[in-house]
Amino acid sequence: MTTPLALSLSSQLAVNVLDAQSLLTTFGVLGVGVVMFAETGLLIGFFLPGDSLLFTAGLLCTGGGTGHGVHLSLGPLLVTAAVGALAGAQCGYLLGRRAGGTLLTRSKSARLHEGAQRAEELLDRYGHAKAIVLARFVPVVRTVLNPLAGVLGVPARTFTLWQVAGGLVWSLGLTLAGYALGSSIPNVDRYLLPLIAVIIVVSLIPLALELLRSRRAARAKEARG
Repeated sequence: MTTPLALSLSSQLAVNVLDAQSLLTTFGVLGVGVVMFAETGLLIGFFLPGDSLLFTAGLLCTGGGTGHGVHLSLGPLLVTAAVGALAGAQCGYLLGRRAGGTLLTRSKSARLHEGAQRAEELLDRYGHAKAIVLARFVPVVRTVLNPLAGVLGVPARTFTLWQVAGGLVWSLGLTLAGYALGSSIPNVDRYLLPLIAVIIVVSLIPLALELLRSRRAARAKEARG
């Protein structure tokens, strides 16, 4: 006979960590903070759906998720998202300073190494302040730039100032964007999956543009050579 406790544990174990709605249904506001911390502070969290999770969580604060059994409170969500994002980035930076490049070199993930290359290019091209802020809006890059900044010796004061600025704009901005959309469109939960798909596509645009720029630069270099 299956007990309620067993059913609850089974439900939690069946969570899809790549699906924002599944994470929110299982863990609620606390899950947002944990994912923000893992995605921005731990290299193993590079695959987590940060952008879509923030947007979806904000949308579900309007009651748009009641049909899915999910309703979140905006105030606690904003605090949890911001704390997770800021603490995660700072943790990643400190790990980078102490562990050097060991964490990155040991990883066998091609996507992670590609993100590290993009992060280093951002730092070289835009300087510390602008790169740290921009990286927040590029998946994978926002994961690896924090430890990479520590490895490259970015001053702690500079990193902290700009990661806080970028982290607040990213975490609060996406959450409030979801909340605003959910408040303005009746029965927005009907369009939840298409909206999440749009957010994922939009979040990948900066990375695609950077890849395109890099390829053009490489071709121009080959042509000159």
